[in-house]
Amino acid sequence: MRLSPILYVTALVEGPTGLLLLVWPALVFALLFGWHLPAPETLVMGRIASTGVLSIGIASWVARADARTPAKLGVLAGVLTYNALGAAVLVFAGAVLGMAGMVLWPAVVYHAALAAWCVACLPRSRAAERL
Repeated sequence: MRLSPILYVTALVEGPTGLLLLVWPALVFALLFGWHLPAPETLVMGRIASTGVLSIGIASWVARADARTPAKLGVLAGVLTYNALGAAVLVFAGAVLGMAGMVLWPAVVYHAALAAWCVACLPRSRAAERL
C-alpha cells in the first residue's frame, strides 16, 4: 500500500492541530476533555505537547513525497506509534477518567483508523510475499 496518502493526511491534520495547541491550548482542551478553565501549568504542558504534534505533521509533510526508503518507513513507524498510543490515552481519558469533550470520541476514531492504516502500509516480509 502507498505511504504518501497517509503521510499527507497526517500532515494536514496534525500540523494545524499542533499550531492550534501551541497558540490556543485552552480551546483544544475544552474540545477534547471538556476543561473550561485549565490551570496555567496545563496550558504550558499543552504547548510542550504541541511541539511533538507539530513535529509529526512536519515530518509527515516532508516524507510524503519521498521514495519508499528506510527513512520514510521510520516516519511511518513514528506515526503508527503516535496514533496507537494517542488513541489509547484518549480512550483512557474518556472511559476511565470521565474527561470527554465534544471531539474526544471522534479523535479516538481518527487516531485508531490512522493506526490501522499505518499497519496496512507496513512492508510485508519476504517470507510472506512468497506465500
